Amino acid sequence: MPTTLEIITSGALASRHGFFTRKGGASSGIFAGLNCGTGSTDQTEIVAINRARVADAMGVAPEALVTLHQVHSATAIPVTGPLPGPVQADALVTATPGVLLAVLTADCQPVLFSDPVARVVGAAHAGWRGAVDGILEATLDAMEALGAKRSQVTAVIGPTISQAAYEVGPEFLDRFRAEDDGNSRFFANGKGDRLHFDLPGYGLHRLRSAGVGNALWTGHCTYLDPSRFYSFRRTTHAGEADYGRLISAIRL
Repeated sequence: MPTTLEIITSGALASRHGFFTRKGGASSGIFAGLNCGTGSTDQTEIVAINRARVADAMGVAPEALVTLHQVHSATAIPVTGPLPGPVQADALVTATPGVLLAVLTADCQPVLFSDPVARVVGAAHAGWRGAVDGILEATLDAMEALGAKRSQVTAVIGPTISQAAYEVGPEFLDRFRAEDDGNSRFFANGKGDRLHFDLPGYGLHRLRSAGVGNALWTGHCTYLDPSRFYSFRRTTHAGEADYGRLISAIRL
C-alpha cells in the first residue's frame, strides 16, 4: 500500500477498517489529497486512482469497494458484492467476506459498525438529517436481518465536524426539540442567537439509545484540521467551488 496514506483506526473495532484522511492521494488543487468522491468535479480518473489506493490498503481489489449515491436518507441496504449501478441510500451492511463497505463524508459522520460474533459489518453516512430520520437505527436493523445482535455491535464515529465548529441558527434547535425536548443538551450558546450543535454527541446518543454494545467517536474534527480532512463548511466559508470527500471503510 502507498506509505503516504494516513488511516485512522479504532481499537474497539474488531473488523478490518479505516477512516482515511486526505493524505496520500493523487488529487490536486482544491481537492489536494485522497479525494474519493465521484460526485465531485475532480478528474474521474484521479478519483479512481485514489479509490484504488484505498482498496489496496484494505487488501481488496478496486471492484470490491462498494459505495452509494448518498442522499441523507434513512435507508440501509444489504450487499454481497459490487452494485449494478448507483443506488440511493446512506448505509451498507454485509456478512460477505472481502466486500469493502465505504461511505463518503466532508463534515457528516462516517459510522462504522461491527458485530465480530455474528461476523456482520456496516457503514453509514450520518449527517444531522439522516441521524434525526433514523439512519443509524436502520443500519442496526439491517445488520440484525443478517444475524447480528445490536448488543454485540460496536459502532465508531470517525472524523466529523465538532461542536466548536458547527454554528447553527435557532430554527435548527427548534427542529431537534420538536423531536425530543431533551435534545437541547446537544446545543451550546454562541454569539447572538447563534448556537453550536454537537453532531457526534447526538450520534452517540442515538446509537446508545438504540442498544449498541459500544459506541464512541474518534475525536477528530474535519473543520478544524484542513491539512488532514475535507470540510464542506470550511469550503463554503472560504468561497471555494467544490470540496473533496473523505472515505471510511470496513470489511470482514
